[in-house]
Amino acid sequence: MFWDKVSPVYDFFETVYNAKVYRNTGKIVAEEICSDDVVLDCACGTGAISKFLAPKCRLLIASDLSVGMLRQAMRKCSKYGNVVFKKANIMHLKCKDERFDKVVAGNVIHLLDEPEFALKELLRVCKTGGKVIIPTYINIEDPLSSKTAVVLNKIGADFKRQFDYYSYTRFFTDAGYTNAEYRIAEGRMPCAIAIIKK
Repeated sequence: MFWDKVSPVYDFFETVYNAKVYRNTGKIVAEEICSDDVVLDCACGTGAISKFLAPKCRLLIASDLSVGMLRQAMRKCSKYGNVVFKKANIMHLKCKDERFDKVVAGNVIHLLDEPEFALKELLRVCKTGGKVIIPTYINIEDPLSSKTAVVLNKIGADFKRQFDYYSYTRFFTDAGYTNAEYRIAEGRMPCAIAIIKK
């Protein structure tokens, strides 16, 4: 699996290329978390967002399909006793309806064949009154940003789509989520953070 192979160097690449956004995305998402929350960080990757969520919540379930990514996340979050790691597929989450106060899925929907289905699955496991928070890198009118996406695709990242801010917000509107709010982590390749209240 591509993500297992790149997991040891993923943080290095992100830090060199897009450190400000990589760091600030986790901080912005963590602002939505309350101390009594049970949180799912779905497709947690190396734990870049998880490490900001763990100190804020009661319990964090960090999941990913890639075992290599989960290993990196475990290292990053080893000092927190309230984190459980699980291998899981975002398309078929094996947990009951309305299990989590907050559900986070960072930088994954552009990799999915059926992102609308994944969105329904994330909302299914989120409690009524809770929030689904979806950060996703967006392209700007920057040749380097576009070239980087092309290179990543060529080496195996397999982006199914690329978003700019307009197409990202339109994705949620077209899916019927007209109440979504958006925040931006600014930087070389910005991250748009969609926040949907269930």
